[in-house]
Amino acid sequence: MPSYNISKTLGQQGQISERGVAVMRMFGLTKDRLSKNICTVNCQLEINEGDVVYITGPSGAGKSVLLRELEKVIPASERVNLNKIELAEDKSVIDCIDGDFVEGLKMLSIAGLNDAFCVLNRPANLSDGQKYRFRLAVALGSTGSPQTGSSVAKFIFADEYCSELDRITAAVISYNIHKYAKRTGVTFILASSHDDILLDLAPDVLVVKELSGATRVTYKV
Repeated sequence: MPSYNISKTLGQQGQISERGVAVMRMFGLTKDRLSKNICTVNCQLEINEGDVVYITGPSGAGKSVLLRELEKVIPASERVNLNKIELAEDKSVIDCIDGDFVEGLKMLSIAGLNDAFCVLNRPANLSDGQKYRFRLAVALGSTGSPQTGSSVAKFIFADEYCSELDRITAAVISYNIHKYAKRTGVTFILASSHDDILLDLAPDVLVVKELSGATRVTYKV
């Protein structure tokens, strides 16, 4: 079982402006006290092929930091990040999905984007929620067809996972993602503050980040 050790220290960096000094005076802060206000993200994770890893916790707890650090240890050729997928303006949604026609439609369906008008539209013209689902479909398409062995991406990363979607749609997509991971062996590293999708997503590794800096990791038995 591959083990991933993450350690990242976050603290105050750079010069403090005059306004910054004024803020420090207002709150009675000194430079020494400010320099001690650091946060260290330490986490060791055991992740198998086809696992769904879900990082959750309150805003500001360090979920995104942990996700980014995990992404760095995976070779660029083996990963795709939803947030970095561009929106084409010169071709339709269906033409943006890798694979043959049937596989493309399947990826769009898994991502919850199977309305004909959306599929024929340009990605840049979609609503925010539809754009998110489009990016997910593109990411799924980049993993290739397991039947042909043409898999490229082995890890899919997504920060603010399904945060822009209504909760019913988020639940349906989460259920689909879990099934896809088990069927294909693609590993998903997801982060969000929402905990209402846990039952449908059924993560193999649940990482809970606390504002105190503590990290709790639970593995599915």
